Amino acid sequence: MIKIAITDDHELFRLGLSELLKKQIDIDIVAELSNGKEFLDFLSQKNDIDIVLLDITMPEVDGFEVLDFLSKTKNSVKPIIISMFDDGNYIAKCAKNGAYGYLLKNTDEFELLKAIRTVANGNKYFSPSIAEKMINFISEEDTSTKKLSNKESEILLLISKGLTTKEIAAQLFVSSRTIETHRANILKKLEVKNTASLIKKAAKTKLI
Repeated sequence: MIKIAITDDHELFRLGLSELLKKQIDIDIVAELSNGKEFLDFLSQKNDIDIVLLDITMPEVDGFEVLDFLSKTKNSVKPIIISMFDDGNYIAKCAKNGAYGYLLKNTDEFELLKAIRTVANGNKYFSPSIAEKMINFISEEDTSTKKLSNKESEILLLISKGLTTKEIAAQLFVSSRTIETHRANILKKLEVKNTASLIKKAAKTKLI
């Protein structure tokens, strides 16, 4: 039997998920909990859980904090995130922090069961669409970070603070023409055409 704890602060979703999984002969729902704190309290009393189906945004203790605890304590419970967020940043952060799988809350029953059984066998499960979002985010973040020189990164930060070319030049003791050249190179490297797009992409890829 695959022993599962469901941890989600939305009661209707939690109950619906439980009822669906209880129909499976190889799955045993051992707990239905409304936040990460309840899960960690339960885990301290019962440590033979195989999988936790885990929401990210919850009161008191959220999903990221649970992942962090499981990772640091090298707990054998395998977390599968079930979230409404399909942002590559969230997916990548969960994967990096030890999630064995990531599903959206609108996933179908077939994929849910496939993910649970795959993870129960010791493997990770990320659907092709979820994996693509994660890979795109990671590759964009890594590529952007590697592209900029230290001076360009410094100028990008000053641009994001709203400083003009003349103000940046004065602060860095260089000519305005030098700053314009750096700015043009930054735009080219990050593949954007104006300051607004530059700041948006820099924020997304955590360059600022």
